[in-house]
Amino acid sequence: MLRPLALLATLIIVAPLLRAQDARTLWTNEIQALLDQNCVKCHGPLKQKAGLELDTLEAVQKGSEDGAVVAPGKPADSKLLAALAPNADPHMPPKKQLTEHEVAEVTAWIAAMSSAPNAQTPAPVPPPATTDPAEAIDYYLAAGWKSRGIEPAPLCDDATFVRRIYLDLAGRIPKPEEAATFLADTAPRKREALIDRLLAGAEYPVAFREVWDALLLGRHSGRHEGRRRHDGWFAFLENAFKQNRPWNEVVHAIIEARPESPGDKGASCFVFERNNDYQQMAEAVAPVIYGTRIDCAQCHDHPLAREIKQAHYWGLVAAFNRSKNVEGAEPAVGESAVGGFVNFTNLKKESQPAVMAMLTGHTIEEARPAPDAKQDDAPDGYVDPKAKVKVPKFSRRAALADAATTDNPLLARSFVNYTWAILLGRGIVHPVDEINSRHPASHPEMLEWLAKDFAEHHYDIRRPIRGIVLSRGYQLAAPAKDLPPPEAFAAAMEKPLIAETLLRSTQIATGGASDDPKMRQAFLECFPDVLPRVARATIQQAMFVGNSPQFADFFRPAPGSAIEQIGALPQPEDRVREAFRRALVRAPDADELAQGVQFLAASKGSPAEAVGQLLWALVTGPEFITNH
Repeated sequence: MLRPLALLATLIIVAPLLRAQDARTLWTNEIQALLDQNCVKCHGPLKQKAGLELDTLEAVQKGSEDGAVVAPGKPADSKLLAALAPNADPHMPPKKQLTEHEVAEVTAWIAAMSSAPNAQTPAPVPPPATTDPAEAIDYYLAAGWKSRGIEPAPLCDDATFVRRIYLDLAGRIPKPEEAATFLADTAPRKREALIDRLLAGAEYPVAFREVWDALLLGRHSGRHEGRRRHDGWFAFLENAFKQNRPWNEVVHAIIEARPESPGDKGASCFVFERNNDYQQMAEAVAPVIYGTRIDCAQCHDHPLAREIKQAHYWGLVAAFNRSKNVEGAEPAVGESAVGGFVNFTNLKKESQPAVMAMLTGHTIEEARPAPDAKQDDAPDGYVDPKAKVKVPKFSRRAALADAATTDNPLLARSFVNYTWAILLGRGIVHPVDEINSRHPASHPEMLEWLAKDFAEHHYDIRRPIRGIVLSRGYQLAAPAKDLPPPEAFAAAMEKPLIAETLLRSTQIATGGASDDPKMRQAFLECFPDVLPRVARATIQQAMFVGNSPQFADFFRPAPGSAIEQIGALPQPEDRVREAFRRALVRAPDADELAQGVQFLAASKGSPAEAVGQLLWALVTGPEFITNH
């Protein structure tokens, strides 16, 4: 047990934590990850020393073969906490001492617990009396704010909204005349009208193609961009959003990789670009069809998420391992009718057959030959034996595509969670590609409602997008201080702009127009992240925006450019206001105006050159490079 003085010191340290967070928040945000890192290797799904499992809250509360390890509300009586003390015997974790802050977090969590059953689990939220996605979102968010005791931020002003919605649905900041038209509009439902106009416009499909290109295939080099454009991948994705093609059809097409219509040309790229690496194919498709990565189940069952088995990983590998790229004018992936029967070995050195087992519980049945039987790759196994790209009569890829897009609730849940993260900066489940038992949803009933609604409306892509951006949750302001926890979605979060959006927005802010592929590639290399788990600025980015001659060209006055036009304004105050309006879609406050005028006065060169320098400072600032 902890000595009295040591326990007193720990309780003094933990007092601020007790005031700040309840047991549920502490478990989700701190304790679960701490136990995962330090304890679950010996007390989790793969190993249970002393019969103790610490990977789930239920397991912790169950205790070990010697009884309870946590006394809710009583840190001093909890064996788990006692084992963390420096002189404890036995001491946990072995050969390591947790920091005072980590021990304080565990103490705070136990102290905040209640002895009542399921006290850390919030009461389920009943379904809303609406069929409208935006209304349902607002209903569930309001219930979450109430249960967390949080007052949400107010709605954002029109200037913030018009910038936010253009960045999200058009992939750029609004042009000055677009912003001015919206701000002058007095119609009561002008935000809804703008949303519908952008969703029907030509830029929305491009903006969402850019995001999903990176999510599905990863960032491309200049060479890959040319190939993806030439091979039809970009057109395939753009048309999916332009035509509002059902998402399950899109996913079916990229898994089957067998275009049968002009609209599906390019769909093969998802499989083709993996270059016959079946494990890459399995790892890439899992977050799309399941909403979660399965990489950790390659060598053993997932060490944290109990539902993800090694058989699920190798089941996806088996679904692809008869595939082979066929080189030619267009990307094509053939498939053998035989072979591909492999085994995998677990940590106990036990060999098991890789069958096409799905995370949904469904298994794709296929007759397996005897171990020593030799299969004949006979012509009658193919739809057309003479075809260059062979299609077997039983196609594993087609069977996987069917199973992944039919009676699979995980598919809808995955798309909704990704869409939420794209538009609000964080998934309902975070990280966005980890919808599993280790990462509970912040609003589980809302996620299930939106996923069910999406599937029931035939995977209508625009429906959840429109519902989210119409909701109050999307339109909240970003407070300058006292930010609520991000999982509450009680205020706008800063979202780093992706490379393509940052490039287009820079062009609008400066009035420059550059379709130079080298410039686009420079942005992609410096700003490669799309939905990063943690957004971090890099030295490479700072060097690019601060020292790159390519980037500096945007801010040099040119005949007819916006910089030259702003520089021609008669008063310095007008130049500062116009620079802010173009770059940040707002007017400067009094301090910013004064500093901007001072900056222009101190700058050498012509007024236009000074304006270029001012715009450079604005465009490289945190307000410009994020959506908030």
